This record gives sequence, structure tokens and C-alpha cells, in this order.
Amino acid sequence: MDIHQLKTFVAVAREGSITRASERLHLSQPAVSAHIKTMEDTLGLSLFDRTARGMTLTNDGQRLLAKAEQTLAAHQDLMAEATRKNGELSGALRIGAGSNSNNEPIGRLFSKLAERFPRVEVVLKHRSSQEVVAGILNGTLDAGFYNEPGEASSELSTIDVGHFTIHVVAAPGLIAPAKIGEWREIAALPWIYPTESACCNRAAEALFAEKKFRPRRIISADRQDVTKTLIVSRLGVGLLHDEAARDAEQRGEVELLFEMTPPVRVLFAYLASRAADPLLLATSSIMRATAQG
Repeated sequence: MDIHQLKTFVAVAREGSITRASERLHLSQPAVSAHIKTMEDTLGLSLFDRTARGMTLTNDGQRLLAKAEQTLAAHQDLMAEATRKNGELSGALRIGAGSNSNNEPIGRLFSKLAERFPRVEVVLKHRSSQEVVAGILNGTLDAGFYNEPGEASSELSTIDVGHFTIHVVAAPGLIAPAKIGEWREIAALPWIYPTESACCNRAAEALFAEKKFRPRRIISADRQDVTKTLIVSRLGVGLLHDEAARDAEQRGEVELLFEMTPPVRVLFAYLASRAADPLLLATSSIMRATAQG
């Protein structure tokens, strides 16, 4: 039994579902199931009752849950103590960055870490915003930058490092001037916006719920530059970040139809349960100082 299996056990216990635990851990459902089976075989105990409604802890599972959480906390303390014993911060720090993240706060963080803690190896991994959050939650990332159009997970400690607005845009003339403010007209057109893992997808879904409509046709694009190209080609309306939208408007490529509120926050995040980790203490201190400055 290893630390990853314990993390899986706790996630399934807290989520009550293999599916939700796999999403939280960013693992496949078979992998989650295999972790649980290995634990049960190793311990000779049944940890969960499998029902149509999900996974419910057995009495043995209930007793082991507290121990598992204590073990995970002790593991974090052990890693932190080992770092402190070295006298100088060292080790590897895995930082995720959303594909459309602002590079300025990332650059400031890397510069300050190199200046103050030269023995810390920092690895940058580019992922979608949703994948950055999943990586932090499942432990494959130590921290990360991501775009948050809604509320951040309660399991994360976050620092605001920026914000931006999102615009609904269309090619000039695609919608008659008199119809631009009419959502029935806009809803009837194809919509172009990113796949589920991007922040614009969540923002679009919130907009559809607010305006009480569902597009008849959705075209998914995995990058903002592709989204803009499809919009300019008059294939439909779509969502662009403020800078890209205004730049395209100045070039005469799009019209701005609607500014979405509230703005999307750009967050630096890490697990709240790892707040005492020396590497994350140093990193979050730098981010707070640069965010305030």
C-alpha cells in the first residue's frame, strides 16, 4: 500500500463516488477502482459498500478513514521537516500554468525563486485551467496559475494575481445592428468556445443559464487563436478574452456584442492542507508580495 492509494481512498470516501473521485484526482476510473481493490486485498477488509447511489464506507472503512488522513498529514509534515533540516530550501517545485495565463506573474515568480532559492528546481507545466486545479488536488502539481470565472475550490489557498473580462463577439455585420442586443437572435447562431477544461467554457455555461437559452449548435475549439479565426470566418459568435477581443475589434475583424460580468480572476493556488510546506510558504510569500506591489 502506498501514499497514492491512501489519497485515492480518502478521495472516494469524501466524494462518495468513483466517478467524482477520478475527476478530483485526475485519474481514470479503472485506476481509482484498482487502488481501492489493492487496499482491500492488502488489508483483508471491505472498505466500501457499492450501491446504485455510489460508494459508502463500511464500519471498517469509517475507522480507517481518520487514520488515512492522519497518515497523509504526517507524510506532508515529514517532507516539510526534511526540507527544514537542510538549512536551505531545496527540492523540486511543480508549477502549472493555464494555456491562456498571463506570463507576467509567472515570470516574476520564477525570477524571485531563482534569486532567493537557487537550490530549488522549478518545473513549469502548461495545462488548461481545469487540469491545473486537478493537478494540485491530486498531487501531481504543487501549485499553479489558472483562470477562475466562478468560485475557487474550498480545498485551495488562492492569491489573486490579476483579472480580465470576457466578451461575446461576432464578425462585423453577422448580426444586424438593430438585433445586437437581442439574445434570441444571438442564441440562434452557432456558438464557438473552448472545450470543457477551459475557463471560457464555464463562463459560457453560466451565461446560457443566466439568459435561459441553449445554442442549437456548438463548435468547440481548444485554443483562443483558433476560436478567433472561426469567429472572423463568420462561422458563429464566440467568446474572447478582453485583450484579444479589443485587438480584433481595432483591426475590424469583430464586433463586441456583450461584456460578461464579473471579470475572470487569475489565481495562484495550492492545497490549503499544504500551507505549512516550506517550499509553498516561500512561493506564496513571493506571490503575495508581487501581487501587492
